[in-house]
Amino acid sequence: MSHGTTRSSEGLDVRHKKILMRAWHRGVKEMDLMLGRFVDNELDKLTDEELDQLEMLMDQHDRDLMQWFTNELPVPEAFDCPMFHRIKNYHKNFESGLL
Repeated sequence: MSHGTTRSSEGLDVRHKKILMRAWHRGVKEMDLMLGRFVDNELDKLTDEELDQLEMLMDQHDRDLMQWFTNELPVPEAFDCPMFHRIKNYHKNFESGLL
């Protein structure tokens, strides 16, 4: 199992480099894996609006994100956005072996 990024930041603009770095350096390993794997595989496919949503989610505390992703707590309306569900579905598929 990989515990770090599988992609290089070479050729990425500043915004994409920052997102890649932040996704893999959360402070909580579970969130590193959750956000990092998603960003490694999906970063190039995201629109500016989706990047905005991703950055908004990444601004939240790891503990909050983990509780929302695991359904321990309901996702507050302000964060219940398409990107949240895209990340969650990505990992559902990852864990099911579909990715």
